Amino acid sequence: MIKGAYIHIPFCEHICYYCDFNKVFIAKQPVDEYLETLDSEIAYYSPGRVETIYIGGGTPTALSDQQFERLLSIVSTRLMHVNIREFTVEANPENLTEMKLQLMKKHGVTRLSIGVQSFDDELLRKIGRAHGSKQAQEAVGKAKRFGFDNISIDLMFALPEQTEALLKASLKAAMELDTSHISIYSLQIEPKTIFFNRIKKGNLPLPGQDIEADMYEMIMSTLEKNGFRQYEISNFSKPGYESLHNSLYWKNEEYYGFGAGAHGYIDGKRIVNSGPIKKYIETVRHHGYGAVHVHDVTDQERIEEEMFLGLRQLSGVSQSRFYCKFHQRMKNIYGPQIEQLKADGLIFEADDRIALTKKGIFFGNNVFEAFLLS
Repeated sequence: MIKGAYIHIPFCEHICYYCDFNKVFIAKQPVDEYLETLDSEIAYYSPGRVETIYIGGGTPTALSDQQFERLLSIVSTRLMHVNIREFTVEANPENLTEMKLQLMKKHGVTRLSIGVQSFDDELLRKIGRAHGSKQAQEAVGKAKRFGFDNISIDLMFALPEQTEALLKASLKAAMELDTSHISIYSLQIEPKTIFFNRIKKGNLPLPGQDIEADMYEMIMSTLEKNGFRQYEISNFSKPGYESLHNSLYWKNEEYYGFGAGAHGYIDGKRIVNSGPIKKYIETVRHHGYGAVHVHDVTDQERIEEEMFLGLRQLSGVSQSRFYCKFHQRMKNIYGPQIEQLKADGLIFEADDRIALTKKGIFFGNNVFEAFLLS
């Protein structure tokens, strides 16, 4: 059963210096044609009753009010049903208007993910964000006034010239907003970004690894003290507010991916859509779907993914679920790796589950690599 649907909106009013997602400046782009193409692609797949819907980007709220309502109407018509468990839309503070909040309420959106990144105005400027801290606070306040109680904010750490004191201040500001969920990621320098070009020139002062680790420790401690439970390496929630859609990825469940550059996992196949917008539109026009790459996932790859995706969750991987999915016992495949990682203090075994220790959270990549069979 395909449980989720991801919809990609690749348009932004502003390109952040660290971002490598599939996106373009919205000015002079064929947005209306893109939305009609998106409608055609979703119709082609005739999705069943998915449990979760996630509209991401890019910046979905960068669309005009008319375009945004068209997008939500497409989703309502093609995907919504009375038993939908979660419908998330990503938003940026500078374009989360009252009209867009009203439209989301009208069309059944249940969860907002607001890209804040920092509550320090100077840091926001340095990473190329288009909003200020006050605007972020106002965006969360407006969303609450419109009745949204499931609100997540994105934060970042290990930013250029960011100190532990600056991070502490941002965390304090985040706690004062009293949202139900926080996703927090360390800065990753990716090719084809402004930051990548700056670091090649030696012009990007970043905190060292030791400071980054101290920052992560501060994040975990602060959020735990304020009622957040860490349920995934980068995600923290109040009880009952875990992201159901993102959890599909970590549980290695199948999902649709609609839109330019979107990824899907359907009937045992990893599917990648065309990234360039005009090519995506042409591909859907000619074939009905946007896929340009389809990979049949092998049994070995499925087993590896079950481990390294599942171990991102602090609940870990269930050995009985593993057996039900693959008809093999986890320890028959990974016995030596499990014993070595336990000896190194990176994972632990409790009842049916294998999970990261606190030390293992800091060395997650080392743990995940141990479960690659080739």
